[in-house]
Amino acid sequence: QVQLSESGGGVVQAGGSLRLSCAGSGRSYSSDAMAWFRRAPGKERELVAAINWSGSSLTYAASVKGRFTISRDNAENMLYLQMNDLKPEDTAVYYCAATHLLRELQTKVGVYDYWGQGTQVTVSS
Repeated sequence: QVQLSESGGGVVQAGGSLRLSCAGSGRSYSSDAMAWFRRAPGKERELVAAINWSGSSLTYAASVKGRFTISRDNAENMLYLQMNDLKPEDTAVYYCAATHLLRELQTKVGVYDYWGQGTQVTVSS
């Protein structure tokens, strides 16, 4: 079965850290552009970070730049998001996404055709 599965979410105090993982199965994602999105209550899904197929090109939302790091391990079919200095406004459901049609960095939600089920991140003040 072709799917993406996130893990690593949880409850953390402000200033803490979490590492999200996204495991791909059913096919290789090594040629896909991939990304992390998040959706906070009452808000639309927004891009957190994106990465191209090789990991050589990255981009971040302004709100997380300098605190979050996206990375991938193509040999293991894995995508990661290291989140440091977490803030209450980072509270959201985090989703990993992939597009099998495009290799280079993509920032628009509409181009991604594979999505995980999401993992909840809650940051308490």
